[in-house]
Amino acid sequence: MNKDRRLLIAGNWKMNKTAAEALDLVNDLKRELANVKEVDIVVCPPFTALSEVSRSILDSNIRLGAQNMSEHSSGAYTGEIAPMMLKEFSVRYVILGHSERRQYQAESNDLISRKAQAAHTAMLKPIVCVGETLEQRESGKTEEVIGSQVKGSLAGLTPEQVTETVLAHEPVGAICTGQTATPEQAQQGHAFIRAQLATDFSELVAKRVRIQYGGSVKPANTRELMSQPDIDGALVGGASLEVRSFSEIVNNSI
Repeated sequence: MNKDRRLLIAGNWKMNKTAAEALDLVNDLKRELANVKEVDIVVCPPFTALSEVSRSILDSNIRLGAQNMSEHSSGAYTGEIAPMMLKEFSVRYVILGHSERRQYQAESNDLISRKAQAAHTAMLKPIVCVGETLEQRESGKTEEVIGSQVKGSLAGLTPEQVTETVLAHEPVGAICTGQTATPEQAQQGHAFIRAQLATDFSELVAKRVRIQYGGSVKPANTRELMSQPDIDGALVGGASLEVRSFSEIVNNSI
């Protein structure tokens, strides 16, 4: 597809796949996607599989991402993972503020902002997630919620850092129900996010930022979604756990 911004298709494996299973999956993806040059491809396995996956994709067109990280560089933070620990495994991207972490770990915009700043300090590219719940959408609060999340989660970043940040719009209702927004609805949300970026930073920054769609993306709806002018890729959940479905999503985005 002819887009102003290069598409980014990222697979969020969540809390799935042992190291051995992750290795099998990524080896199959390497074979299926070896000739893809038109889009950026990222896989985000659990922390326990980063080492195996990193070695496997070293000379491939697939890049490595992590699902979270601490805002701290080191210290007495039991159970946390520092940015430089991710760098050790050649991680390039890190998902921050996923809706599940906002919901279950009560992560705030302020915390996500501090994590994003730490990611940039470590030369990692954050994928910052924003999105409204089904209840918020139905009550007409979508723009209020998303606007607040974009502003708060990017607070403290320089314009240059924002241009190197990926945003992922996750309509939480779509994730929970499997009901993807129509391409037109998704575009409307992305256009609002881009306008918010222009207001908070500049038109140039807004034009450069990639905004992924992250609401139950499947092979069947990929082409229509990716054809929208302000949708610059996908953050794929369940469909990224199967070679065929993730490969079809990547190929259908070209």
